[in-house]
Amino acid sequence: MKKDEKWMLLAIKEAKLAESEGEVPVGAVLVKEDLLIAKAHNQSILKNNATAHAEMQTIQLAGKKLNNYRLNGTTLYVTLEPCAMCFGAMIHARIERIVYGAYDSKTGVCGSCGDLRNAMFFKHSIVVTSGVLEVENQKILKSFFNNLRLLKKNK
Repeated sequence: MKKDEKWMLLAIKEAKLAESEGEVPVGAVLVKEDLLIAKAHNQSILKNNATAHAEMQTIQLAGKKLNNYRLNGTTLYVTLEPCAMCFGAMIHARIERIVYGAYDSKTGVCGSCGDLRNAMFFKHSIVVTSGVLEVENQKILKSFFNNLRLLKKNK
């Protein structure tokens, strides 16, 4: 198993925790020098907070753990392509690399819906790797939204 897949599997576990809480199943982990720094999952509904995405939660936990808002030399693994809010936070945190699983054609900004990867107005750039365990990640998301539609239909 490749290193990226190893860490993505842990992010998938976080996504499943989100799903068990009724949240959109997205999970994230932050790694530095092959050591886990922080992990989290979506909690926007639970916390009544639109910013409580998996990536934002992970960045906040990592900052507290490292006692620094700069997360230089880290890689963030996330099951779904980041949105603009999360990508902006990653830029400010100076995350070195993003690895994501499923593409997000509605809000993803790493090439799907938009592309901020090489935006000239950022002073920091992030290396992006996409499609790691993509099928597994898509399956979790599709199943969640299909079940949600069924519940709404049967009400």
